[in-house]
Amino acid sequence: MRFKGTTIVLTGASSGIGEQAAKQLAARGARLCLIARRETELARVRRDIKANGGQAWIYPTDLTDDTSIDATLARLLKEHGRLDALVNNAAHSIRRSILDTLDRPHDYERTMRLNYFGALRLTMGLIPRFLEQGNGHVVNVSTLSAQVPIPLFSAYLASKAALDSYSRSLNAELGHRGITASVVYFPMVRTPMSNRTRLYRHMKMMDVDAAAGWIVKALRDRPARVGSPLGTFGSLLMAAVPGPAVKYSQPIFRRMDKKLRDKLSKGK
Repeated sequence: MRFKGTTIVLTGASSGIGEQAAKQLAARGARLCLIARRETELARVRRDIKANGGQAWIYPTDLTDDTSIDATLARLLKEHGRLDALVNNAAHSIRRSILDTLDRPHDYERTMRLNYFGALRLTMGLIPRFLEQGNGHVVNVSTLSAQVPIPLFSAYLASKAALDSYSRSLNAELGHRGITASVVYFPMVRTPMSNRTRLYRHMKMMDVDAAAGWIVKALRDRPARVGSPLGTFGSLLMAAVPGPAVKYSQPIFRRMDKKLRDKLSKGK
């Protein structure tokens, strides 16, 4: 994809990875349609982009509400003659064990509502325009944790697994018509979302500028996936020997969790 003059719809654009991706794409000449719940923060990102000579429009949207999504889709299709790509970046994560969620089915429902169904509804709303154009690309943001058996995120990972599977179906069914999808498997990234978990204060994480660069790469090159060597290795292990891969990785994660808790308790 050549970015100059292309129009890209980007969710979760009010902070973190989405904000930085919007700024990097605008600097390359892309026209940004920014989607998030917080209108004031979207307006701030738009001001920053315009101050640097870029173009951006804002669409305050509750991606857990079908009516709100449909209204935004109507505006996008009316206000822009061409829409070249969609980046489904907005997400909600919950760190909680399966045993602690036995009486909390709503954890799974609300996570699926945003991470999967919200992204799905936006994608489905833009596919007819992509078909008319004969071209369109969807970037679905996922996580390294979907490639390796990481515990304590069952609701989050279930939603990302659904999005991963839909991405593969999109490529299989519509790739020959110019409509493709990339999945970006981020490791932990230092964002407002990850900072809400105090335990992760001491964990080494990817910075948002580098993470935004992965989204740029996914749009530019349109690969099926963008990720790390560790994630690729984890995917191969899970495909070849899923039982041992889960069994022998869990002590590693338990030790890592304990080390982070120790550091937190000592105030380091």
